[in-house]
Amino acid sequence: MLKDRGEAEEAVQEVFTRVWLNARRYDAAKGRGMTWLIAIARNHAIDRLRARAVPEGDEEAVAALPDPAPGPEARSVAKGEARRIAECFELLDPARAEAVRGAYLDGMSYDALAHRYEVPLNTMRSWLRRGLQKLKECLEA
Repeated sequence: MLKDRGEAEEAVQEVFTRVWLNARRYDAAKGRGMTWLIAIARNHAIDRLRARAVPEGDEEAVAALPDPAPGPEARSVAKGEARRIAECFELLDPARAEAVRGAYLDGMSYDALAHRYEVPLNTMRSWLRRGLQKLKECLEA
């Protein structure tokens, strides 16, 4: 993201420092260790990019940069896809739909889900595999 190895190394050092100082805020029960770390690193890199001064005379170049936000067509397509996914989730048994959401959207471990639903670990794996298969079939239809 930073396009400068030296600056990237410095940013990584700062991120590790932030992680060390905020380690008490990490909740292992949520199972989002890597996501938490990536979010900190990404946000720090964005902060560094925003802090860079724009050189004199580059205002026109900055104005000519494309807007990274999705356009109206992309937003419309994404909204339709989100609606289709929600409809497909409704076809699943409610407990299994929540298990799939827990595993693949909330980052919960299979073991934690098995304990939550009071089923054996292999049963949870089967629920998730079959749930994903049903979602795939629904989305392909």
